[in-house]
Amino acid sequence: MDHDNHILMVKLVFPHGSWWVLPGGGIDDGEDHHSALHRELHEETGLRDATIGAPVWNRVHLFQMTDTEGRHWDGQQETVYMVRTERFTPQPHFSDAELQRENLFEHKWWSVSELLAYNGTDNFSPPDLASYVHVVVNNGVPVTPFEIFHSS
Repeated sequence: MDHDNHILMVKLVFPHGSWWVLPGGGIDDGEDHHSALHRELHEETGLRDATIGAPVWNRVHLFQMTDTEGRHWDGQQETVYMVRTERFTPQPHFSDAELQRENLFEHKWWSVSELLAYNGTDNFSPPDLASYVHVVVNNGVPVTPFEIFHSS
């Protein structure tokens, strides 16, 4: 989140739809949450040495999906942390081809009002992301992270 409360998101494109999500990804063997987030932010956005704040939410999302490499997914768990930064133009460490292999096709800074007013065909993950961001912008990071569960 930049100092004007805009959120940097990445667009993932799959055969069955597109999703705007926060940068991040899986935790490799031997990594903790913070080291994985540092690595993912660098790979996907080019952001280095980010200051990772408190957790904002923990989410469990159950879904069935086969990705473009034929891997089957039953769902995912995530912890989202507050990362404040100056606004920057994303310059991912990964090449365009590497990003596209991970289904990542676009970066965009979103304002809270843009998130709340969005009326297009892309999805957001979590679906009610705009409401959570609105609460954080107006009330700060919660003392106890939000617990989010949904299935699709």
